[in-house]
Amino acid sequence: MTILTDGHVCQYEIRGLAGMFFPGLKIELIFGGGARPEGDYIYSGLSRESGENRLLIEVKIGENYETARDILPDSPDFKNDCERAFGFMLYKILSKITGFAPEWGTLTGVRPVRLVRRRLSAGMSAGEIIKDLQGKYLVSPQKAALAIKTAENQRGLLEFAEGKTFSLYIGIPFCPSRCLYCSFVSHSTEKTAGLIPDYVNKLCEEIRRTAEVAAGNGLKLSTIYIGGGTPTSLSAAQLRRLFRVIGENFDISSALEYTVEAGRADTINSEKLAAIKEGGADRISINPQTMLDSVLEAIGRRHTAAQVEESFRLARQTGFDNINMDLIAGLNTDTLEGFKYSLDRLIWLSPENITVHTLSVKRSSDAVYQGRAIYDPHGGLVSQMLEYARGRLDSAGYFPYYLYRQKNTRDNQENAGFAAPGRACLYNIFIMEEIQTILACGAGAVSKLYMPGAKIERIFNYKFPYEYLKGFGEIIRRKQAVYNFYKNAG
Repeated sequence: MTILTDGHVCQYEIRGLAGMFFPGLKIELIFGGGARPEGDYIYSGLSRESGENRLLIEVKIGENYETARDILPDSPDFKNDCERAFGFMLYKILSKITGFAPEWGTLTGVRPVRLVRRRLSAGMSAGEIIKDLQGKYLVSPQKAALAIKTAENQRGLLEFAEGKTFSLYIGIPFCPSRCLYCSFVSHSTEKTAGLIPDYVNKLCEEIRRTAEVAAGNGLKLSTIYIGGGTPTSLSAAQLRRLFRVIGENFDISSALEYTVEAGRADTINSEKLAAIKEGGADRISINPQTMLDSVLEAIGRRHTAAQVEESFRLARQTGFDNINMDLIAGLNTDTLEGFKYSLDRLIWLSPENITVHTLSVKRSSDAVYQGRAIYDPHGGLVSQMLEYARGRLDSAGYFPYYLYRQKNTRDNQENAGFAAPGRACLYNIFIMEEIQTILACGAGAVSKLYMPGAKIERIFNYKFPYEYLKGFGEIIRRKQAVYNFYKNAG
């Protein structure tokens, strides 16, 4: 599909909206007017004549559709008004063509909770916010209510990110095998096991240097998060070394939360769990994604649901009283009844957190390469799964505490974390709402530097393990940017 933009700078908003209706479809952007292309296209134009501004949307998908709207030239928020108007018009046309009405309306951003939080801060009631989001962005009342609940549940937790605090992220980009849908920076240990010892060496050195940077800028540690990949792809000895280096270089006694993604059941054993516990971590994730063996096999997992339950039991025996478990709605071969069974089984286990993701099939995932990504935004299966999850988790005493969206999700749905009272993951809130500095170590890690009133700056590490090892000197050099940021922002 071709998207033509003429006379305005709202092309990315229009592209994002088109992608919600046609996920996975290759879209080409062309700037300027002129002759319309062959095949399907979307044209968006802004013309200014006699002091008036007219927005025009043309769509050719089988048939031709056209609509227009005028925008006042003296609008105090002209660009955003244009984006909203273009989005509104295009949404109406594409909904008519496809028969699909995305529940998040015209919103294409990752963080819809921000919109709600600003409105709550302005004194708007829940009813007023729902009406406002419906009117301006065509958000469904159910999604608006979910975002409101999430924002309300974050109140009182955001203050833990105030002041010159930071969270430490450490990335372990290795997994025992690559899941079919995965597009993260992760590599099968079958192919990259030889890199792991050198990777751990360099990672420990980066952790030491990061501690020096944090101390040099007067930053106080609030949370630690070790993610991946699958951190428990490392041996127990390698994990112990990693935790020892963290403990020697950071005051972990000041940390409000210390999470390790134990992740996959085929990497978990009592020795590794003991190493994690002894290292000071107080929260872990055991992420089955589904509790059906047939679906686990379909997505490339090499463990069973029984192994997940055994890993959970071992974690409890080791003393972990704060455990998260993930599910994904929309996995290949899964059904509504299968998803319900998986969620009910997790609730029966009674972890402190349950995170429900929507499958997002990226172009870098094996699902795309193997031609097994079925983009069907009209089926409604995932919407039914998430509707069941929200009701079931609410009745079981879990509340939504963080929420975000990704591109190319089935049914254009969200990812949301649910927690038992007092067990919300602070790190998830801080990084998703971008209200605190994150100092990140490891391949593919991205540090985010934050100060109120200053623009967020990012420091990127090299993406792949072999690049990380080869370019380690440059990674350390880039950390100088932390000093520059706080000097200029302070």
